[in-house]
Amino acid sequence: MSDAEIGYIDYTTLNVDKNATYDSLRDRVILITGAGQAIGRGYAHYFSAQGAIPIIADINGENAETVKQEIEDKQGKAMAIQVDVADEQSNLDMVDKIITKFGRLDVLINNAAIFSQITMAPFWELPVEEWKRAVDVNINGAFLCSRAVVHPMMEAKWGRIINVSSGTMMMGRPNYLHYITTKAAMIGMSRSMARELGPYGITVNTFWPGVMQTEVERPSVPREMFKTMTEMQALPRQGTIHDLAKSMMFLCSDEAAYITGQGLIVDGGQNFI
Repeated sequence: MSDAEIGYIDYTTLNVDKNATYDSLRDRVILITGAGQAIGRGYAHYFSAQGAIPIIADINGENAETVKQEIEDKQGKAMAIQVDVADEQSNLDMVDKIITKFGRLDVLINNAAIFSQITMAPFWELPVEEWKRAVDVNINGAFLCSRAVVHPMMEAKWGRIINVSSGTMMMGRPNYLHYITTKAAMIGMSRSMARELGPYGITVNTFWPGVMQTEVERPSVPREMFKTMTEMQALPRQGTIHDLAKSMMFLCSDEAAYITGQGLIVDGGQNFI
């Protein structure tokens, strides 16, 4: 695998695969946290192409507005919201705005997380504040956002919650303890939520992406590590937003109505369970 094959993708010029169709997503209101950049941004474009209404939620309000404008330039509908997922009131205010405008909220994708700029160190050298920051955003953020959205879904007797984990969780990579711990927590959270929300017609699943192309430079994954991890996969190539988005759309669609409490691994065969 050459260095030229390990690059970054510009999501502003993303052409979605129009052969990937899920008609049941049309007009669904889909909240995607961390959608102001990278993979979350790609999800927003893919869902819009299906006729869904993506809510681009991000800590960076300007980034969220940029993605919203990109979608509207393609004749899609979208809404941008600045949110701090680690803050309870910020999540409640966000959901209130969505319900006020659209009268419904069908899908939550808990995608927001701290990863690209995390401090890498053996856990005994990891600053406690860095540990707390990862837990606050990656675990508490998903918990608080799920709490905020669940009542409209319960009233509608329909909903999808997708908690994004990571393939690295299966490997237990050194120097990533804080990140991997938070991503492992997504599995337990999803399973408990699935049990509690099933009677309301709400499914809850975990999504495990592997080594993926992204527009964000990631000091946490040096180029040589990226290359080595990719070459170890059963399918030795980078994953793309097209690989992820099609699988994500399936979990959010009516076609996945009988799947809950599960984990969907999209990693090119990096991990087998």
